[in-house]
Amino acid sequence: MTKQWLAPALLLGLGTTFSFGANAQDAVSYEDKEELHDIVKAVEADNIEKDIRKLVSFGTRHTLSETESDTRGIGAARRWIYSEFEKISQACGGCLEVMYVSDVVSGEDRIPDPVEVKSVIAIQKGTTDPNRYVMMSGDIDSRVSDVMDYTSDAPGANDNASGVAGTLEAARVLSQYEFDGSIVYAALAGEEQGLFGGKILAKKAKDEEWHLTAVLNNDMIGNIEGINGVINNSTARIFAEGTRMNESDREATMRRYYGGEVDSPSRNLARYIDWVADRYVPNLDTMVIYRLDRFGRGGHHRPFNDLGYPGIRIMETNENYNRQHQDLRTENGIKYGDTIDGVNFEYAAKLTALNAASLASMAWAPRPPANVEIEGAVKPDTTLSWSAQSEDEENITGYKVYWRLTDAPQWQFSRYVGNVNEYTLENIVIDNYIFGVASVSKDGFESPVVFPGPAGQFSIE
Repeated sequence: MTKQWLAPALLLGLGTTFSFGANAQDAVSYEDKEELHDIVKAVEADNIEKDIRKLVSFGTRHTLSETESDTRGIGAARRWIYSEFEKISQACGGCLEVMYVSDVVSGEDRIPDPVEVKSVIAIQKGTTDPNRYVMMSGDIDSRVSDVMDYTSDAPGANDNASGVAGTLEAARVLSQYEFDGSIVYAALAGEEQGLFGGKILAKKAKDEEWHLTAVLNNDMIGNIEGINGVINNSTARIFAEGTRMNESDREATMRRYYGGEVDSPSRNLARYIDWVADRYVPNLDTMVIYRLDRFGRGGHHRPFNDLGYPGIRIMETNENYNRQHQDLRTENGIKYGDTIDGVNFEYAAKLTALNAASLASMAWAPRPPANVEIEGAVKPDTTLSWSAQSEDEENITGYKVYWRLTDAPQWQFSRYVGNVNEYTLENIVIDNYIFGVASVSKDGFESPVVFPGPAGQFSIE
């Protein structure tokens, strides 16, 4: 899927012409950014290995586990994560605001008695548009076969020390740069007991009116040996929901007539990350999956999706279920348990680099266009319009219109249209394509593409 956006240019190079309104000038183009190559190269597998080993050393990180010990349990783990974020902040001159985000949860199936669910986050504030946020997250907690067993050893090396270690390493790398928008690095608690850390942080984002345009949830980014027998370190999955969870009846009616089922902000966020993989991360092909998560399962991006925020899950392609949610044991020659020997650190570094480059690109880019609208019914031309963005005005140089055939997974055509708020694509019929608009910064960084109407808007304000 990830390479199909190149097809029009390749065909044109062979002398093929299009009869449906596109030409060589409209093949998708982009400005290669050396900074993103540098960010990818800066991610170190050794740092990720060190952090995973440290997290595993706490024995268990179960949400209900020990909180007073300095060496075992969820309390020791989160205090260590906090201290690591503080070290990173000291190295960049105090560029991170480190904090706990918590609430007391009780009366739940997996948290029957009152427990403080405490996540650790670090915020790197933007310089020109600080209330615009992009986020990378991993999960602190771990578990064994019995989800209520909080005393047995639960190393959680891949699920999900790998995601937390990746988030820490992304913070180390990106904290060496300044960005227009803000970046949140989150180690979320309570995932295995019911996604509570994500729910608490998503509520904070909404209460404080964050303009949260992207949540990159990393849950298991270190395994390359699948239970299906496949060993592969060159692919990854990006899960992205379709229709917004909080879509109104009116918006559902509009979507039925105007489309947008495969162009939710989460899906266009996934396409954006897929592009970054193609452009900047060597030997990595990402597969965008049109589903909230794995079949019937969930992850910590879901609480953000529930409130309407764009969010996706990045993870390995081939899972090994013998290493997930298992008591440590060997039966019939099969080793069970999520131990350190099941993690490939170079692969975890590769997916961390994908996150870091994607976050940087979006944080340097302007806000995605707002109030994107489209018209062109029973006309030969298609007209797109959008609102000016006063919050990020100094970072915007113009806008880019994208379109693709309705069954194409990636954007196929684009046209830079300058610093305007309306543009007409002449002789390109609205019925035959899906359209969108991206903002472009003065340095050539692009926002994710926004599909017209409420089905595609990135803002929930």
